[in-house]
Amino acid sequence: MEFSNGIRADALTSATWIKSSHSNPTGNCVELAALSDGSIAMRNSRDPHGPALVYTRAEVAAFVAGAQDGDFDAMIV
Repeated sequence: MEFSNGIRADALTSATWIKSSHSNPTGNCVELAALSDGSIAMRNSRDPHGPALVYTRAEVAAFVAGAQDGDFDAMIV
């Protein structure tokens, strides 16, 4: 089943999901998985069967660089 904003995370049966060491027991985290086609999937760890958004490596690299530079800090204050 496809979602309008991604694919079902549980359809990615060969994916190995990883989460940040900054995650906490209440589940405030996302998980990432490298896919066989070179793209990267992202899901909400509280809903592992829900949608997963899929990005290119370049898109994730641009987001990570922006996060490291503080571009999104105003969103979490």
